[in-house]
Amino acid sequence: MEKAVRQRRAPDQTPPIDPVAPVDPVAPAEGSSTDGVEASALPELEDRAWLHHANDFAHTSFWAVARRLPRLVREAIALAWATSRRDTAASIGLNVAAGAMTTLGLLATTGVLRELFAAGPTPDRIRGALPALALTAAAVLAKGGLTIAAGWAQARLTPQINYQVELRLFEATTAVDLAAFDDAGFAEEMDRARERGVTEAAWIVDHTVNLITGLVGVLATAAAVTVIQPLLLPCLLLAAVPEAATAVKIARRQYLEMLARINRRRRMSMLANLMANRHTAAEVRAYQMRDFLLGEYRRMMATETRAHLRLVRTQTRTRVLGTSAAGLATFGVYAVLAGLLLTGMVALAAAATALIALQSARSNLGIAVFATNALYEDALYYQDYRDFLDRALSRIGPCGDQPIDGFDAIELDGVSLCYPDTDSPAVDEVSLTVHRGQVVALVGENGSGKSTLAKLIAGLYRPTGGVIRWDNVDTAELDPRQTGAHVAVLTQDWWKFPFTAGQNIRVGRHNRAAGGPSVQDAARAAAAHDMIMDLPFGYDTLLDREFKDGHDLSGGQWQRLVAARGLYRDAPLLICDEPSAALDARAEHSLFQHLRRRPDRAVVLITHRLANVRHADQIFVMERGRLVQRGTHDELIAADGLYRELFDLQASGYLGGAAEDAPTPR
Repeated sequence: MEKAVRQRRAPDQTPPIDPVAPVDPVAPAEGSSTDGVEASALPELEDRAWLHHANDFAHTSFWAVARRLPRLVREAIALAWATSRRDTAASIGLNVAAGAMTTLGLLATTGVLRELFAAGPTPDRIRGALPALALTAAAVLAKGGLTIAAGWAQARLTPQINYQVELRLFEATTAVDLAAFDDAGFAEEMDRARERGVTEAAWIVDHTVNLITGLVGVLATAAAVTVIQPLLLPCLLLAAVPEAATAVKIARRQYLEMLARINRRRRMSMLANLMANRHTAAEVRAYQMRDFLLGEYRRMMATETRAHLRLVRTQTRTRVLGTSAAGLATFGVYAVLAGLLLTGMVALAAAATALIALQSARSNLGIAVFATNALYEDALYYQDYRDFLDRALSRIGPCGDQPIDGFDAIELDGVSLCYPDTDSPAVDEVSLTVHRGQVVALVGENGSGKSTLAKLIAGLYRPTGGVIRWDNVDTAELDPRQTGAHVAVLTQDWWKFPFTAGQNIRVGRHNRAAGGPSVQDAARAAAAHDMIMDLPFGYDTLLDREFKDGHDLSGGQWQRLVAARGLYRDAPLLICDEPSAALDARAEHSLFQHLRRRPDRAVVLITHRLANVRHADQIFVMERGRLVQRGTHDELIAADGLYRELFDLQASGYLGGAAEDAPTPR
């Protein structure tokens, strides 16, 4: 698309604060192309997960959809039945009973009309119609009560289904190996299952019940007409054909128009969020983006307005044609009824009932057609949910059951790990041993595999090659829940949990009954206690501004809190991956003082600040996934390798004139 060119405001010119100029919805927008597709400086948007099947569905004919209905209905009923047999039986059974009341009501209506159209004095005709009138009223009341009861049972199914399918999804996502989240295909399927697959589970049941309700209504009307006068049934079908065809065409046209507009609406929403958001406000002003963003928004709005007007015209034309076709069919029915009346083949009361039945059939037919379209589309997304569960099940690795109560040494023997869709391993045949009571440091440049190796040691990843042993026992044979209980991880990529400050620390070992450091002790060790006490409610301060009385922390304050969480866990293996990246000098010093060697704990430390690893018992130097050096600080300095090179480069920044003599990194 051609990039729009705009005249920008001079830097010293104050932007106007009056409303933007109105958009002419008929005139072409500035920069728009002649084929109706807007030109834009913004790139094309990727289809969202909830639109994954939209184009396939849009180009599937209604009759192809109808052919798959029996299987879809069976699957939906099976899902509902597995959730609640009572509510499923009540929802369907009561709707069928309501349909029977429709048939009874139409038959009773015929009796009323027959008595009213009979010869004789009017009072006698009214008295004669009273029994049939009472039966009609009873049928209407019964149908209303049954419909309400069926709706109640149907509404009860929705939260129960939502609960079951969401619970199954989260049971799967929390059980799969961490490596599954590095698989782009797995992540994409998970997003589709979460964004739409879960919600469609209840909708397919809801639309299935609606489909059954509509079909039962049509069948009930047809049954009543057949009982009254079989010759009237073809008349009913004649009037229903154009009504059904029009309903299908309107539904399809609306869906196609929605697809044509959805990306434009998403782009407008994105622009609106950029222009009215406290997180973007500073940069919008600093880079004088106001004219650019408003120009894009005007272009989108003009195109969207024209598209909306086209949709209105198209819908109106379709409705006019559909109404005309339905009117001609109704006129044909009237003509046939008139012929039957003139020949005496149909009584006047039966003909009047047929007209009432025709209106009822139209309404129920519309419900059935809409439910058919919706059910087919819902089933496509629900199948995504089912496929994801199957895929997630395959990503749950085999688990050992051998118990473990701590360790003295963790040994890595030729361990490798290769991420999905990558050619080279992130960790390549690394062998090392971590002893309890030691502080071990992993050193290397970005991308050397340090963090991946630390996650392997922590048991967060299973190696794709080699073996990890805890006290000479392969970790594949150990109970992963018990081994995980002996590990604490401090990472530089933390999540801001919307809990109180105290809860954010306590989740480090949320199920601990007794023993170990207190929340305050862990906070003091991480230099976080004074910071927390300065919050409005201390440890009870909620750390999320989206909630009432919520508060937020700076990056360094959050890292202190995360460090306190890891220390509160009080595990014999502590993995520290850049634990001080956002800390000030005082907080960093306090944290590393606490991380000094303890006889009851092994510490695996990753940091680019090499001054913090000088006192480590062992330093392992990584390069491109391989272990290239090992030893103490003094040994590695004397070896004059990569470690010496990186250490001297950092030291030069503190030594003034020596900076010019620092070696250049390889």
